Formats: sequence, C-alpha cells, structure tokens
Amino acid sequence: MKARDVRCHVVRHELSEPFGFSQWWYDARELCLVEVTTDEGITGWGEGYGPARVIRAAVEHFFAPLLIGRDVEDPPAVWRALYERSSDYGRKGIMLSAISALDIALWDIKAKAAGEPVWRLLSDSDDVPGRIPAYATGMYFVKRDDLPAILAEEAAGYVEEGFGGLKMKIGLGREADVANVDAVRERIGPEPLLMVDANHAYGADEAIAMAHRLEPYGITWFEEPVSPDDLDGYRRVRRDAPMPVAGGECEFTRYGFGPLLREGCVDIAQPDPCAAGGISELRHIAALAEERGVPVLLHTWGSAVALAVALHLNAGMLTGRRAPDLGFPRPWIELDRTENPFRDRLLLQPIALERGTLSVPQGPGLGIEVDRQMVEAHEVT
Repeated sequence: MKARDVRCHVVRHELSEPFGFSQWWYDARELCLVEVTTDEGITGWGEGYGPARVIRAAVEHFFAPLLIGRDVEDPPAVWRALYERSSDYGRKGIMLSAISALDIALWDIKAKAAGEPVWRLLSDSDDVPGRIPAYATGMYFVKRDDLPAILAEEAAGYVEEGFGGLKMKIGLGREADVANVDAVRERIGPEPLLMVDANHAYGADEAIAMAHRLEPYGITWFEEPVSPDDLDGYRRVRRDAPMPVAGGECEFTRYGFGPLLREGCVDIAQPDPCAAGGISELRHIAALAEERGVPVLLHTWGSAVALAVALHLNAGMLTGRRAPDLGFPRPWIELDRTENPFRDRLLLQPIALERGTLSVPQGPGLGIEVDRQMVEAHEVT
C-alpha cells in the first residue's frame, strides 16, 4: 500500500474575543490538517501543532515528495526515513510538527486497513476505557476589567459541567497571578483540582517564589514555570517548589525528552502528539517516562483530530503505566475549552463530552469522519 496523494488544509476562524497567555495574544484559531490518500483509496487524517501555514509549507514542499509513491504500511519505518532526511536542520520545531501530522495520518490509514481502532493497535489488551475523564483548560487572559472575577466565573462554569480538574493561565506577574488564583479557588471551593500554567513566563527564582505564594491554594501542578531551554531552571524549580512540576509541550522526540527525564526536570511529562513526533514517537517517549517513573499527560490543543489522537493514545498506551500517584486521575486528558469550532464542529459525529468525560472512538482508524464542508468553509490559502 503506497501513498498516492498528500494534501494540507489550513483552516482559520476569527475569534469573537481575543484571548492571551503570558507570551502573546490570539485573535484567531488557525491550524493545519493533513490528508494522506493511498493507492487503495484509504484516507488518513493528521494534524500538526504550531504555525499552520509554515507547517503546510514543510509538508507540501519537503515531505510530500518523499512520501508519495512510498509504501506506508509501517508508519514507524516511514517516520524514521522522514526524520533522518530532515535531521540536519529539523530535529525540533516545525519539521517535527509536519512529520507528526503525517505519522498520525499513516496510523489512521494502518488501522483502517486492519479494520481496527488505533487504540487497539497500540494495546495488548482489550480492557480499555470507553470514556476518559478530562480536565478543562481555560481561564486565559482577556482585555476586560476585573479579570479575577471573570476567570472565577469561567471556572465555576467548568465545575458545573462536571469537570473535576481545571487548568488556568498565570504569568502576568506575582501579584496579578495570586489575585487571579485566589479568586478562582475561592469560587470553586477546595475540592476541584486546580493547575496553573505559566507558559515559561518566569526565571527559576521567580517561579520558585511564585510556587510558594500559590501553595495555600492546593495547586495540583505548576506547568511550564521556566523556559523549555532552561533545564537547570527546571531542576531547581522541581527541587524547591511545594507542588509537582509539569512540562514538555515544547519538546520533541525521545531525543529531546531524554535529558528532560534523565536530569529530573519534571514530575509530569507533557508531549504533544501533533508536535513531538506523532503516534510512532509517542510510544518511545512514553517508554522513557515509564522507566523514570514519570506520568505522561498529553498536551492537547487543536482540532477534533488532535483530540481523537489523544484519546487513542490514552486508551491504548498510557493506561496503567507505572508512575507515582500525584493526586490526579490516570488516564486524564486535557480538553481546551476556549472558542474553537474545529474542536466542536469539525466532525460529522463529534466526540461526545458528558460530565467531564470524553468517549473513546471505536471505529476503524481514528474513528472519526471529517466534515469536508466545514473544512472548505474555513480553508485559507
């Protein structure tokens, strides 16, 4: 079975209200979907995390000519060929996001050809969860007065929807961050788990001080406290912070996660399958993390394709991994709750959310059917 065609679809949606985090602001959701078709007429879908039009260029101009006409029945072998061809200048970043998108599409094809869901190809057991609990990621910054009250109201809504855990943004500065967390915790009460994500806003000393300021609020983990390039800073924060430290969404492949794990930088590893190397490479990253006793909680921030990938990985590969109990469910999936029609309306049959849990797709491949009219309505050149 050979690849016959590779197509990219960059889709864009203008937000009704911009939102931001510590590094920049969004006024639109834009992402790159990749569609691979074989000579047997099987189509697979993938997604790359990052600047959509740049990922499209990498796929169309560099990787697609290498893939078309190639046997694609063994996605890890194709992954290795694409990675080695680009490794002189693409071991991290956009080139890996492009490889990730293609790898995901090839796993979708492989599982469809086998008549099985992807999770079954990743698992040696049929005992997989039909639904997976999710935590709500939201509480981004908005350009309105009384931000603490706005974030608290948003958080209360997630609790009412049945989410047992919430993740909010910090990184505005020590006093503003404490005020926002205080308002959220006061509104939701002590029971829901609460995580904070700085998106590498701080240096190590600032992050450690912030962690101690936030200790009274019962924070489940402190995500990306420092730059992804500052491994020494990560080690210091993990040593001195009174809560677990999470990170890895900006890291790529087993070769990038190796130092992060070996050097004791994180309590929780957070690779993004749509950037870190796709399904093929997530198998290696998860194995490395298990060797070190570090739980893997995937970073998930994209379309329903990315969400389906995370569900299959959690159901087929991340359930039952050996790691210490850090006080949260496992498996546990991130569900971005910001405005995103490509998460909510991209599929002809959306992934079902019920009281803070998501259904694991059971059909062949990723078990999803993309609404092509939705894609065409939002596609940009």
